[in-house]
Amino acid sequence: MEKIWIIAISLFLIITFLFWKITIGHFKKEYNKKMWKLWGTRTFYWQGVILVSGGVTIVMLFLLKWANVLIF
Repeated sequence: MEKIWIIAISLFLIITFLFWKITIGHFKKEYNKKMWKLWGTRTFYWQGVILVSGGVTIVMLFLLKWANVLIF
C-alpha cells in the first residue's frame, strides 16, 4: 500500500511541475503584471493546475493498473 502512495505522490509532483512549466508563460502573458500580482488571479491559476494534475495522476494510475504494472 505504501508503494502506491509513493508512486502517486511522485507522479502528482512531476505532472504538476511539467504542467506549470508549460503553462506559466502563457498565463503571465494573458494577464499583465498588475493583474498577475493579485491573489485572485494566481489562486485561480494554481487551482486549475492542481485539478488538472490530480486528474491526470488518477488516469495514469488506472492506466498502470490496467497494464498490470501496479496492483491495488
